[in-house]
Amino acid sequence: MRNFKGKKNYFTKDKKYNSIGITLNALNYFGDLSPSASALSTDIGFTRPGIGVDFSHRFGPRYTLRASFLYGTIRGDDFESADKGDSEAKFRYARNLSFRNRIKELTVVGVFDLFKNEASYISRVQWTPYAYIGATLFHHNPQAYVADDSGLPEAGTWVDLQPLGTEGQNAELDPNDVNAGIEPYKLIQFAIPFGIGVRYRLNQVFDLSFEMGIRYTFTDYLDDVSQNYVDLGVFGNDELAKYLSDRSAQATGAEGGDRNINALDLNQVSYVGRDGNTYQVINGFGSEFRDNIRGNKDNNDVYFVTSIRVAYIIGATFTRAKFR
Repeated sequence: MRNFKGKKNYFTKDKKYNSIGITLNALNYFGDLSPSASALSTDIGFTRPGIGVDFSHRFGPRYTLRASFLYGTIRGDDFESADKGDSEAKFRYARNLSFRNRIKELTVVGVFDLFKNEASYISRVQWTPYAYIGATLFHHNPQAYVADDSGLPEAGTWVDLQPLGTEGQNAELDPNDVNAGIEPYKLIQFAIPFGIGVRYRLNQVFDLSFEMGIRYTFTDYLDDVSQNYVDLGVFGNDELAKYLSDRSAQATGAEGGDRNINALDLNQVSYVGRDGNTYQVINGFGSEFRDNIRGNKDNNDVYFVTSIRVAYIIGATFTRAKFR
């Protein structure tokens, strides 16, 4: 008897199970067009909905592998978010850039429960906190709204920003220009998803979860803003690219609303561009384009996903107690 070690409780094959789920999501963004440079600053007013589906495989007492697809939108707008009364944020207000980005992501994560379940799905714990981390491949496409009063043929529509090269990606820049050599950014990118959540057992076959997560991306162009301003003359006859590259001197926000630029105590100046035309901008927003910062290239963008998930255990059946 001295060699007896007791019965081992293995998570055997019959205890493993799969589930499918649907999620309702809220997406937020942190990047160059956040209300301020403070860590994780975001505008709750720009929270946008998303929807998702997923498939999960429970393969251990604490461990689940989950694959999911999510579609949602993130937004940012200097005119709406930045506090023009703040000594720092007023420069974001003066910049007057905006965007939306519709994201489609495929994500695989490992989910790690705090409370383990050694039994089958029928006897799983009533509730448990959990954490997750994994990998995401996503497609994004930043767009900007062309104001109704812009006078451009695209007025009143959303246009794709990447093909325009608003920071000179498609132009032949002077080799001494700080933006020289940058290439058009990719619309398919990787991210690291991680977060925490709590799962509650509704009955034998349904679970309800709430989770909050971050997608740390490897791009600074979710908002089409990263580098410095360029001489508007490099865009040649592309009036749309000029219009969306530097909006500091425009009288209105992207989707309407008058801007009282004079109240910011920032001077409007003019300069002669490479094409020989004269351009009017806010001083510090395009006039000295060799060292004129449009965004912060040292920090990549992130987006937040808050989710409510309902999951159904595939192939499961209700069991009822039997009484003699």
